[in-house]
Amino acid sequence: MAVHCSECSFVNVEGANYCQKCGAYMGPDGPGEPTTATYRVGETGEIEAIDIEAVVDTEGAALVIRAGGGRVGESFVLQGERVTIGRDPDCGVFLDDVTVSRDHAILVRRAQEWSLDDCGSLNGSYVNRRRVDSSRLTDGDELQIGKYKLTFLAR
Repeated sequence: MAVHCSECSFVNVEGANYCQKCGAYMGPDGPGEPTTATYRVGETGEIEAIDIEAVVDTEGAALVIRAGGGRVGESFVLQGERVTIGRDPDCGVFLDDVTVSRDHAILVRRAQEWSLDDCGSLNGSYVNRRRVDSSRLTDGDELQIGKYKLTFLAR
């Protein structure tokens, strides 16, 4: 059975948590429901499944790609005081697409909270669908960097 997205009306496959076209959340609400699988690319290039809730509980914060670039489910643990986001391979969150500036944005830890600061990117940085120069992040915020949609998770 197909599921229609409430945001864009795109027809998605049954059981989809996010719309394949616009990335809007369509999954079931409440605890104990299925969630999107999360993974990271290991040092050898192999894909490793991870329990994102455990990572967030022990590390404090993470970003998970919800849509874009065929990388849905890939996650990035936020460690240290600053994490760069961009098309430069040296960035902490490397998003390889022309819609992403080389040095697009930076995540900065300020007083135990994370903030997203745009670095003058051409396409801008968005938090919860609003273009921002700087924004304090809270658990569940949706970030858009170029064509990528990411969810910020924190405890």
